[in-house]
Amino acid sequence: MHAIELPSYKEQSPKVAERFARLKQREVIMEAEGISRIFSSEKEEITALSDVSFKAYRREFLSVIGPSGCGKSTLIRILSGLDQATSGQVLLDGKPVAEPGPERGMVFQGYTLFPWLSVKKNVMFGLEVAGLSRATAESEAMQWIDMVGLADFASHYPAQLSGGMKQRVAIARALANQPRVLLMDEPFGALDAQTRAKMQSYLMQIWRNVDITIIFITHDLDEAVYLSDRILVLDAHPGRVREMVEVPVEQPRSPAQHLNPEFLATKNHIEELIHPPSEEEENLPMIRMTTVQDEIF
Repeated sequence: MHAIELPSYKEQSPKVAERFARLKQREVIMEAEGISRIFSSEKEEITALSDVSFKAYRREFLSVIGPSGCGKSTLIRILSGLDQATSGQVLLDGKPVAEPGPERGMVFQGYTLFPWLSVKKNVMFGLEVAGLSRATAESEAMQWIDMVGLADFASHYPAQLSGGMKQRVAIARALANQPRVLLMDEPFGALDAQTRAKMQSYLMQIWRNVDITIIFITHDLDEAVYLSDRILVLDAHPGRVREMVEVPVEQPRSPAQHLNPEFLATKNHIEELIHPPSEEEENLPMIRMTTVQDEIF
């Protein structure tokens, strides 16, 4: 049995090449220019991000991935306005981002729903804060709840929902204000594998039907390749841009593509960027707690 020889991830079909050409003709929605973030204390300074620059185009799905400690969550907090860069700037439609705003929706890994409000009330919350009447907010909220497939659960409370359903409510709430960009910080990281796969499918369906750019933080290589147009790969300590990877897997995506040569080649390439083959395995200091004769291999 011979090993399958994978193509270079850069080998794009004419259809994929045409898709990327069209993508880069769209307007730039969000841009990071030389973002650096230094955390200071009395004892030391830690550089979490160093000179990170990239562009996200209209209706693009852009994932950010990298080794632990590369500053992925710090980056998305800066993009959202929840944190400030030490140097550099974030531009949204060409204007500097200084604080959170309704033009950027945010979905976290944790379930950030108000437990005392129903699904409908959770989605209505931001609309009412924005000044919409209760009737208008309710009407618009129900449209988004229906879009994420939870119309039958509008009167339920978060405690009555599964983890995947809670995240669908969180997505509906983030989209209800019709933001330009949806920022997602490992939103499916706490879900089991089966629910995670379903949520990926739901998110792809939503993205195809909504005029929105998605910037998605993940540590899962399969998830990044499956969902993304492009993947921003970061180095760690400090976090800096290693490479912007164009995913050569044709759209629309399906779970069967996980075994495609293009999918596997892209995943392998990103794995080598994050964990180079020459990188030595770290040996932990171990205390022997079994007899010498009792070997496992």
